[in-house]
Amino acid sequence: MPPGRASATLVVMLSSDSPRITRTGPTQMHLAEVLVGRPRRIASRLRHHGTASMPTADRAPYRELVRRDLAEYASRIDLDGLVRRHGSPLLVLDTDRVTTQLLALRHELPDVGIHFATGALPHPAAISAIDAFGASFSVASRCEIDLLERAGVSISRCLHNHPMTSIADITGAYLRGIRTFVVDSESEVAKFRGLPEVAVLVRLAFPTRGERSPSFGVRPEDAPALVAHCLHVGLRVAGFTFDVGSQTVSAAPWQRAIRRTLALIRDLEERHAIRFEMLDLGGGLPVDYDEPVPTLAELARSIREELAVAPRHLQIVIEPGRFVVAPAATLVTRVVGTADRPDGRWHYLDEGVHGAFSSLGTEGAHPLVFAASELTAQPATDGPADRATRRRRARGHVPVTLAGPTCDSADVIARRVALPPLDDGDLLVSPMMGAYTAATSCNGLAPTPFVVIPG
Repeated sequence: MPPGRASATLVVMLSSDSPRITRTGPTQMHLAEVLVGRPRRIASRLRHHGTASMPTADRAPYRELVRRDLAEYASRIDLDGLVRRHGSPLLVLDTDRVTTQLLALRHELPDVGIHFATGALPHPAAISAIDAFGASFSVASRCEIDLLERAGVSISRCLHNHPMTSIADITGAYLRGIRTFVVDSESEVAKFRGLPEVAVLVRLAFPTRGERSPSFGVRPEDAPALVAHCLHVGLRVAGFTFDVGSQTVSAAPWQRAIRRTLALIRDLEERHAIRFEMLDLGGGLPVDYDEPVPTLAELARSIREELAVAPRHLQIVIEPGRFVVAPAATLVTRVVGTADRPDGRWHYLDEGVHGAFSSLGTEGAHPLVFAASELTAQPATDGPADRATRRRRARGHVPVTLAGPTCDSADVIARRVALPPLDDGDLLVSPMMGAYTAATSCNGLAPTPFVVIPG
C-alpha cells in the first residue's frame, strides 16, 4: 500500500435526524407527503441534485451554490468530527439521500418500475435502503447477486441485464430465482437451452454520445431476425431494452429510442401474433457534477409523453444507477505531499483514480473538489459585500494539480484547479461521490473496505 494512504476507507452511514421513511410498496407514498415532514432538508437536496431549475445568470456561480449546500451539509453531519474519529480518506454514505432520489423518480415517473443498477454502488447500506423503499434491482454479475442475497433481497424480482454472460453465470442466476435475462445475439440464445420459464429482453443498440459503435445491442433493423430466432427455438421474448448512455443531458435520445422501440413492438406483435410484456428504458439519468444538468422533471416530462402511446399491456421499467446513489456519498481526502513541478504546484492526496476517483472523467463524471477551509470561511448570500468578499478570496486561489498516492502517471485527479493555498495535512471534500467510485476501485491498491457506523 503506498505511503501516506490510510489502511482503510471508511463509509459512514448516517441516519436521518428526523423519522426514517418506510414504505411497504412502491407506490404507497407520494413525494409531497414526505416534503410536508421534512421540507427544508429534502427540498434542498432536490434543488441541488437534479429536480429543480438550474442557476440563472443573476445568481451566484454554480460552484458557489454547490459550496453553500456542501458547507451546510458538512456542518450538519459534523464532517470534521467524523474525520477526526475515522481518518482519511473517508466516504460518508447518507442513505436518506438514496431514498430522496428514489422518491423523486417515483414522483416524476409514477408508472415506471425501478430496478436499481446494483453495480453503481454495491454496498449493503445502499442496497437495504433501496429494498426498503420497494424498488428492485438489475444485476450483471455473480457477486452482485451474492450481495443482494446476503441483504435479504428477493432475487426472483431482479433482472439480469448483461447481454454477454457465461453459461455458468446464467445457470447460477437461474438457480437463485432470476427468470428474466438480456440477449443481443443468436450465440447468447443457445445458452438458455433447457431452462424452463426463462424470458429474455432483446437489447437494442442506439448510438450514444461519442460512440463509434455501441458496445452492446442489436440494431433495431436486425432485431426482428433475432426475435424470430428466439421464437423458433422456443425462447420467450418478454420485450426490449436499450441504454441511451450515462449522463444523458437531453431527452431526445430517450424520445428517439422509445419511439423506435414502440414501433418495433407493434410490428412484431402483429407479425408473430404475440404480446410483449416489458419495455426497459435502461439508465442514463444525469446528476450535477461540475455543472448543472437538466432537471429530472424536465427529462421525465418528455419521457412520459413518449410513453403515453405505449400499449397498456407493457410493463415499463427503468434501471437507474448514478442518479440514485451519486448524491449519497461525500468524499474527504487529505494532502499527503506537495511538490513544485515545471507545470506548477502538485498536491498528492491519500486517494486517487485507482480508488474513489476511479470513474473520474468517464461518462461526464467530473466531481468538484473543495478545500475544507472553503466550507467555513465564505459568505452564503449574494449581497454586494458578500460578492466582493468572494472575489477577494478567489484572487488568493492558486491553480494546482491534484494527484493520487500511487506515483502512477495516470493517477491524476485534476489539473489547473483553483484552490486556496494548501499545506500537507489539509483536507479536501468532494460531493456527488456515490456512483461508480469505490465500487470500481482496484489496480494495484488493496480493495477498499467499507465500515458502516450507524448514526
